[in-house]
Amino acid sequence: MCIIKNEPKNTDNQEINKIRGAIVHRGLWMGLILKEAMDRGLDWETIGREAIYKTGLIHGQGIKDRMDVPGSLVSFGNTFFTDDIKKIFEIEVKEISEEVLKLEYNYCPLLTAWQMIGLEGEVLAKVCDIAMCGDRGIDSKFDEFQFELGKTLAEGNDVCEVSFYRKK
Repeated sequence: MCIIKNEPKNTDNQEINKIRGAIVHRGLWMGLILKEAMDRGLDWETIGREAIYKTGLIHGQGIKDRMDVPGSLVSFGNTFFTDDIKKIFEIEVKEISEEVLKLEYNYCPLLTAWQMIGLEGEVLAKVCDIAMCGDRGIDSKFDEFQFELGKTLAEGNDVCEVSFYRKK
């Protein structure tokens, strides 16, 4: 069994901590709904992926509507990954240009929630991947971008790698 490294390092900002708490609560809902579906023998993976993807479609349209430069990967990155989002997830922007947006998440409050309800191993990694269907839904609103998920905290890695590339 792998050791999950998912402890926030920056905890001084009380507003950010409150938002993290709200995200943990959202993660509990998601995790418990998926766990209940799993326990009942339902196709929890498909249900989760489709529902969360639809959430991403809604969120993606909102991002698209707020971007100051349509089609710009830099504008997309700045609109989606606000300063608060970067603080909440302790995101390091590794690269941002019109061709590449590479991010590393150093903490995930959703993962904290899933661990609280006992999810681990392969199921934990699957629930994380299901949650990333939101980002896949967001990406689908932008014909010019391609989303890529690299290694994740839920798999026991030190960071989650999230990237968007301009399609050639």
